[in-house]
Amino acid sequence: MDSLLLEQNPILLEDETETDEADQEENPEPEQDGALENDTTETAPKGRSGGMIDSEVNYSAKDSTFFNKGKVFLYGDAQVSYEDVQLTAHQIELDLENNIAYAVGTVDSLGVEQGLPVFKDKSGEYTMRRMRYNFKTEKALIEHVVTTQGEGFVVSELAKKNSDNTYFLEDGRYTTCDNHDHPHYYINMTKAKVIPGKKIITGPAYLVIEDVRIYPLMIPFAFVPTTSSYSSGFLMPSYGEESNRGFFLRDGGYYLAASDIFDLALTGDLYANGSWGLRTASNYRKRYKYSGSFNAQRITNVTSEKDLPDYSKSNDVSVTWSHRQDAKASPFSTFSASVNYSTSSFDRNNVGSIINPEILAQNTKRSSISYSRQFPGTPFNMSLNALHSQNSRDTSINLTIPDLTVTMSRIYPFKKKNRIGSKEAWYETISVGYTGNFKNDIQTKESDLSFSPKSLSEDWRNGARHSVPVSMNLKLLNFFTLTPNMNYTERWYFRSVEKAWDATEQDIVTTDTIQGFNRIYDYSFGVSTSTKLYTFFTPSRTLFGDKIDRIRHVMTPSVSFSYRPDFGDPKFGYYDRFEYYDEDRDQIVKHEYSLYENTLYGVPGRGESGSMGFSLGNSLEMKIKSDRDTTGFKKIAILESLNFSSSYNFLAEEFNLSNISMSGRTKVLGTNISFGATFDPYALDTTTTRSGVLNVTRVDKFEWNEQKRLARLQSANLSFGFGFGSDTFKKRREERTGEGSETDIPEDDPLDIPDDNPFADDEIPEDALSMGDVDPLEAGEDGYAQFEIPWNVSFNYNMRLVPDSFNEAQMAYNHKVTADISMSGRISLTKKWDMNLSTGYNLDRKEISHTNVRINRNLHCWNMSFNLSPFGRYKSYFFTIAINSSLLRDLKYEKRSNPRDNPNWF
Repeated sequence: MDSLLLEQNPILLEDETETDEADQEENPEPEQDGALENDTTETAPKGRSGGMIDSEVNYSAKDSTFFNKGKVFLYGDAQVSYEDVQLTAHQIELDLENNIAYAVGTVDSLGVEQGLPVFKDKSGEYTMRRMRYNFKTEKALIEHVVTTQGEGFVVSELAKKNSDNTYFLEDGRYTTCDNHDHPHYYINMTKAKVIPGKKIITGPAYLVIEDVRIYPLMIPFAFVPTTSSYSSGFLMPSYGEESNRGFFLRDGGYYLAASDIFDLALTGDLYANGSWGLRTASNYRKRYKYSGSFNAQRITNVTSEKDLPDYSKSNDVSVTWSHRQDAKASPFSTFSASVNYSTSSFDRNNVGSIINPEILAQNTKRSSISYSRQFPGTPFNMSLNALHSQNSRDTSINLTIPDLTVTMSRIYPFKKKNRIGSKEAWYETISVGYTGNFKNDIQTKESDLSFSPKSLSEDWRNGARHSVPVSMNLKLLNFFTLTPNMNYTERWYFRSVEKAWDATEQDIVTTDTIQGFNRIYDYSFGVSTSTKLYTFFTPSRTLFGDKIDRIRHVMTPSVSFSYRPDFGDPKFGYYDRFEYYDEDRDQIVKHEYSLYENTLYGVPGRGESGSMGFSLGNSLEMKIKSDRDTTGFKKIAILESLNFSSSYNFLAEEFNLSNISMSGRTKVLGTNISFGATFDPYALDTTTTRSGVLNVTRVDKFEWNEQKRLARLQSANLSFGFGFGSDTFKKRREERTGEGSETDIPEDDPLDIPDDNPFADDEIPEDALSMGDVDPLEAGEDGYAQFEIPWNVSFNYNMRLVPDSFNEAQMAYNHKVTADISMSGRISLTKKWDMNLSTGYNLDRKEISHTNVRINRNLHCWNMSFNLSPFGRYKSYFFTIAINSSLLRDLKYEKRSNPRDNPNWF
């Protein structure tokens, strides 16, 4: 300790000599110790000789301050400051002659330490039990110091501080556990040097778990960075073994802290059988400008050995990119990107130890890169997009590069700019809009995708479309809104096709593709109107009492008429014709085809059309008295929507009436239910060919005339989902006890006033459950434990009814039901335990879908997790115990199996 005692130099308070001489003249007795009043603040000035301290020492105490022979004793919230050094403690002894401060805490009657010394300087803040500090040399001797370094804590029973703010420790502890006195684990550093805010250098170190030293886990030396800013460095790989791919090193690489704007991580995998993977990941952010992330992966999986029948090698890639522009960056333009592209087999071949059922169930991936711009002072907007979608089941891909759209918002060319008192004339409601679109896209298989000049010319589709809608609004009898409209559409294509009958192949073939500019246009006229009808019903008071105030039925009928000329007329030149003999060569077949088949925007339809479209929307709601407020009411939706729609073409030669569509939505006991169906009003007939094959054809006869049915069911769908949990029952209890809140409406709000959005329901769905961090054994106000376990369960059901085999007896198709049930649940047994389950069942295939069980245990500074897929192709498990801190993420234990090791994987 003597090596830490600093240069001893006398120090005198200001005017101390003059005061002593005056006291000796007036009071010849020896000087007595004195006590100052409570909460005093004094200053020790700078010394007058070169050996003294250079700045003032300020000190104060809340309880009392005593002086005794050049020493100052401070009690109760004592503070001493010198330049940029500040020391606080319950008790501080300040030796002004030797420039030394000695600080200690205290222990209360319950044995709890209080007022421990806290030392602050430019290197950081440190808590300790005792400290001896020299102001002149800035050296100190510390007992039981605790300091935060990076994500961890450094604790040492004895430490020495040098003037350069470095600390030397003996038998120190490094841990990320905030329980300093008794951490769950720590790295025992026999000798260490700490440079605050930069690094920790240690000699031999051991891992200690629950006070048990793990001798095999010893390192001869270590270097731990503790800088607060991120830095570059190597990423240590994990190792293991798989039965198919052999030994492996995984997720090893290098992390580059490139700048404050972006970083870059390069990692890779290597397997003994020749499989390998390479990944790059980057995050970037520029304040008030943009932010995003980019990830790219390349994996090669090798199966079996060369020259064996089951040998295979797959190459897969994946690219994901997300870019977001800050709203403050530009008020008139935006740029965003959401790219998710991969080869169709990537998700299956890149499966990891933890199986994500959502990714495995995802058959379609979509991407978009968008740029949009507004032109201030004009009605024009512009957007430029690149779009991508792919199906991993059939490896089909749809790519659009670019997709340019220019729009003009509706303008009213005849409206008066400065209206004074006059009523708006009918022609002032005329509005004109414009939408222009240019596309270049391809629909093909993943293996056939090409960007070569030949493919761009022959396989890719391109063209432009211009649409000009003109409409006006007229009020009719104050109850109807009449909307006449006219639509003009023009398409630009850059090639057309010619077809003919190939007698050799007995098939229709394309004989020529003609390059050149083609202008195609069409137009239509129409008018539409709609209104709302309200019907009220008061239930029988004898049967239902006065609980139900009334029931309201809202109907929204709408009717539209449209006319379109026959653009299949030869004068337009959009279609061509040729003739050929049928397969029996006894009848001439006339075939008509479009010169612009398989184009982006289609071709104007053949046949003159004069159609009437009609639809009917319905909603049913009930108004009942509130249980808690005798003057209020609340609204309940019995049927949120039930819609029917169809159309009738007066000018069609056959099948004038189109299919009837029905859709609906409601809620029962908190469960959202959606349903829909399609009905065909026309009958079916059968014929038998010479070879005995039964042909089923649709005939121009109504089902009612043939089978006494209004219409024939074609397809239907039904889906519903509901969830409940601890919060659901808690809400019910609050409603019964009156603690919850309820949205009521005042009694004087008349139900019979028509409203465009009646009975608006703003309640939070009951299935939106939260999982609060509740301790199930936490004591309540009555002193007894509150046994509350947060949990929730959700179910989803999807059913589809599709045609299957034909039933001649009923002259209708039998239907096949395909349905899926999915379930997910979560329960927190305690604040530390968390369990999750997701599974499902396919009723058509009669098999359980991918099932995943996840169990997590918070071990304070550690975390334990267990993931299990108990059966199926992805059968596997993954168990790990790891430190929560990312700084020591490699300090973990893992036990796993890989789905690729399953016998039924390939």
